[in-house]
Amino acid sequence: MLAARFHPAIAALPAATWDALRPGANPFVSHAFLHTLERTGCIRPDWGWQPHHLGLYEGERLVAAAPLYLKGNSHGEFVFDWSWASAWERAGGDYYPKLLNAVPYSPVPGPRLLAGTDERAPRLRQALVEAIRAETDRLGLSSAHVNFLPDAELEAFGDEWLARSDVQFHWHNRGYGDFDQFLAALKPRKRKNIRQERARVHACGLATGMRGGSSLDADAWRQIYALYAATFDAKGNHAALTPAFFDALGGMGDAVQVACAVDGERIEAMALFLQSDTTLYGRYWGARVDVPGLHFELCYYRGIEHAIARGLTRFEPGAQGEHKLARGFVPVSTHSRHYLAHPQFRRAVREALIHEAQAMDEYVAELATHAPYAEACR
Repeated sequence: MLAARFHPAIAALPAATWDALRPGANPFVSHAFLHTLERTGCIRPDWGWQPHHLGLYEGERLVAAAPLYLKGNSHGEFVFDWSWASAWERAGGDYYPKLLNAVPYSPVPGPRLLAGTDERAPRLRQALVEAIRAETDRLGLSSAHVNFLPDAELEAFGDEWLARSDVQFHWHNRGYGDFDQFLAALKPRKRKNIRQERARVHACGLATGMRGGSSLDADAWRQIYALYAATFDAKGNHAALTPAFFDALGGMGDAVQVACAVDGERIEAMALFLQSDTTLYGRYWGARVDVPGLHFELCYYRGIEHAIARGLTRFEPGAQGEHKLARGFVPVSTHSRHYLAHPQFRRAVREALIHEAQAMDEYVAELATHAPYAEACR
């Protein structure tokens, strides 16, 4: 017999067991990462995040789990449902709170239904989905959402869950020996543009390079946080990650990487990454100088070089950005599933999603006409 229990903090779940349920080493669903978000003040009800983590138990043994949150808004999710919220509230309903199975502030595809890798995993994933749906109904919530699912977990969802897709741009390692081999695979014009961008950055006089998190001292992390926060402030957005969170990143060792542009001891620009055993994930950028091409150098080219040097198979630089296509990244579909409790509301949104999916298919087809690689490399 499986029993579903919900927990108000990730610390209530055993870290070693939680991590053993991951099908891979994705750092964003590690117990340490999620716990760090909570203990450093990044997850707060007044910011719309209340932990409600799900564990499935056989007796007292945790056999499956899912990072789950009661959300008081739709900030920090990157699968946008503002129009759904507006429509439901115009009809007199309360859209918030809702349930969200996702990684806070991180539009990173990866496991959401942690159920191990043995023959029981498909059944346990289905049980997690059913527990999320049942909890939505029990609490009288408008909806539940599962964002940035991997392909392997899609079959766990029944027809009552609405399907959405979007596009990100990822880089794939085709066995390149170095950055020049990667460039050789691109169309000539794209190869030339990248070389010109990198030459301009080289000429600016800043020293650029990638550094592991364990090599950065407290002063460096303070500078990195300041660059991150200033970037959000400049765009009129809220910097949800706290200084304490950035301090804690150093404790994750070289699972954290930072591409820096420095002048002496002063970090003038940075791009922050996390990595697993197969994948590099780009997360945050910040700069106090305006150097043409510096963003591309730190956020993309240094990441590609690092992935090649470490033998990583993929580099995911973050959400959105068609400009990535010209720099060797290709479109990849991302997936989410949505349970809307009210049947009529669910039907109306399902109809809207049919048109959205058609538009997305047309968009992907248009992107294919701008592929960055030579014909032989597609």
